[in-house]
Amino acid sequence: MQIEIDNLKCGGCEKSIVKGLSAMPEVFDLVVDRDHQTVHFTGAASDRDAVVQKLRSMGYPEKGSLAGMEAGLANAKSFVSCAVGRMS
Repeated sequence: MQIEIDNLKCGGCEKSIVKGLSAMPEVFDLVVDRDHQTVHFTGAASDRDAVVQKLRSMGYPEKGSLAGMEAGLANAKSFVSCAVGRMS
């Protein structure tokens, strides 16, 4: 499965996403592609929504799913996730 996401800027972001999604038992074979701002994983189609929600909670919403103030808040969350990823 592939999900296009917003706010994936650097290795810190990538590290945070890998850490967050790897903790989900329904996610296998995870690959984060920073250049294309995508997340690839193996899992049941029914688990896609849970993965999208987890990404959104971390500040990496599915591309085009947020607008206005919500998009700004997600961007701010992604900076925090990015900083945590860089420090870990």
